[in-house]
Parts: sequence; C-alpha cells; structure tokens
Amino acid sequence: MRAIYVITTGGTIEKGYSERTGTVANRRNKIQQYLQLLRLPGLEVNVVSLLNKDSLEMTDKDRELILATIRGLLNERAPIIITHGTDTMVQTGLFLKQELPDIEFPVVLTGAMAPLGFEASDGLQNLTESLLAVRLLPPGIFLVIHNQVFPIDRVRKDHTLSRFVPGDGKLM
Repeated sequence: MRAIYVITTGGTIEKGYSERTGTVANRRNKIQQYLQLLRLPGLEVNVVSLLNKDSLEMTDKDRELILATIRGLLNERAPIIITHGTDTMVQTGLFLKQELPDIEFPVVLTGAMAPLGFEASDGLQNLTESLLAVRLLPPGIFLVIHNQVFPIDRVRKDHTLSRFVPGDGKLM
C-alpha cells in the first residue's frame, strides 16, 4: 500500500458556516470526512491536523511548524499534500522551497476559493487532483489547484480573476 501524508493548516477549504453568528470561519478540521468519500484503493492517507487558520493569519512561526512537521516525515519518503489558505499559499511554498532545496519527494500545496461542503466549492476537486498529482510529480514543491499544476516559484494568485496564474514566484 502506498502512503501519502496530508497536513492540514486551515484556510477556506476547511471553513464552516456558523448559524449562530452568520459568519464563515475556521472552527474544525474537516479534510478527513471528505477523504472518506473518495475511492482510494491501494492508498493509505495519513492526515496530520496541524493548524486551522485563515492564511492571512499565518505567521512565520506557523510556517516553521509546517517545516518541522515535514522534516519529521522525511524518513517516511512519502509524498505530502498541505491544505492551506490561498492568500498566502505561495509565500509558504516559497519558504518550504528555500528550506528544503533537496527534498526527495513531491510536496503539493492546495486549497479552495469556496469551503468544502458549500455549493460550487472547488475544495473536493482540488483535494482529489492533489492526491493524484502528488503520486505523479517529481520531487519538489508545487501548487495544485483548478486542474493545474504549478512549480511554486512560477505561480501567483491573481486576486482580480480569483485564480492562480503563471508568475515569477515573487510575492505581490
């Protein structure tokens, strides 16, 4: 059986609606329940629930925690998916690329523009595409979203279009 690790950090993909306050916020991890909906024969998916934050609240200390978690999994030599908010996903990915220049397996960051479980959510699509991509990609740090794969240093979020586009890896 092939193993993959999914590190959850929150972001829109994991937000939920609060009837009491009428707001959408990160309250609990929900990736595991969506993984259970998928048919994944021959695949062992290990979920590491690390954070549950909006990516605009992500700090350097949080990025260090993500890095330490990946370093703790290096001996497993298994691909890793990181669910992350889209606003600072590239920043986290560039940090990981800088700190892990010789990574020997693929690390994929993914997220969503609309939360899992919401009508027209892209979350399950992006999660499913990441599960396949991480098994096919060469070693390195990538962003997988909306049926596209980007090397982390060649992508940026276009806030006007609400999607990721090819870019130079510089933060805007």
